[in-house]
Order: sequence, then C-alpha cells, then structure tokens
Amino acid sequence: MTKYSASFKQSVVEFYGDGERSYQEVVARFGLDYSMVRRWVASHAAHGLAGLSRKSHHYDATFKLSVLERMWKDGLSRRQTAALFDIRNAAFVSVWERQYEGGGISALSPRRKGRPPRMKTPEPPPKSNDPSADSAKSREDLLAELAYLRMENAYLKKLEALTQGRHAPSGRKPSKR
Repeated sequence: MTKYSASFKQSVVEFYGDGERSYQEVVARFGLDYSMVRRWVASHAAHGLAGLSRKSHHYDATFKLSVLERMWKDGLSRRQTAALFDIRNAAFVSVWERQYEGGGISALSPRRKGRPPRMKTPEPPPKSNDPSADSAKSREDLLAELAYLRMENAYLKKLEALTQGRHAPSGRKPSKR
C-alpha cells in the first residue's frame, strides 16, 4: 500500500474544492481510489489539515466504548463516526463493535503484540531406579513388580531361543519372499 504525503493529500482536497469537482474527476486526475479521496475530503472537512497528516495512536477501552456508544446513539455510519473522532481507518470501528459484542468492554482493552513467551521446560520426573523410591512401596507391590520382571525376562529368553533356531542352516536356500 502506497503512503501519500500530507501535501499530496492537501493538493487532492484542494483540487476537489468544496464540491466544485466530482469525485470521478479527482480520481481520473490523480489515479486514486474513489473511497480514499472521499475519506480524505471528509477528514479534511472535520479536522482541517491535521486530518490529512499521518496518525498512529493506540486507543484505550473507554475511548473505544465511547465511540461505539456515540455511533449507536446518533445512528451514525462507521465512516461518519471515524471522521468525527479522527480515527484514520473506519474499519477499526467495525472491529471494535465485533469485539464488544463478543466479549464486552474487557474485549476492547489492548492486547500484547508479538510472540507469546516460551513455555518453561518441565522438570524431569524423578527416576524410578532410585532406591529410596522402592522403600516407599509396600511388600505386595515389590513382589508383584518382581514377578512381572521375572516373567518379562523369561519371555525375552524364549524369544531369543526361537529366533536363533529359525536362522540355523537347514540345507535349503531361503526364499525371496
């Protein structure tokens, strides 16, 4: 998006005059968008030359709510409301309205920008090989764990014996399946 200087905007508004020329003439002469010229003219009419300069401003929740209440009370359009309160982008008013309808005044408060902070790495759980952890277990738990480990050991020994027996030379060539 091209940024235009305040002097260029002023020359466009002066060319338009007070309605002496139509928006189509201004658009054809300067090669601009119709809505942009209309916005510049309205901002100049409401705020003078200050309405044409660049403005970056952060609005707090109470200001946003007052803008919305004024728009609803007077039945103004979003564009008229933006010009009245010297808000450069009329789309802000629409966004604020959606936010207010979705979450009330708390949704209008400014949010932090940027990437959220990294999560802290969790502490590793205590190792189960710690002998002090075994002292906290009951006798039945220790016996059950011992039986499970013995069964697992026997299973692995049996599996190893079966796999060694399968690879024994049998005189045949192995199939290529």
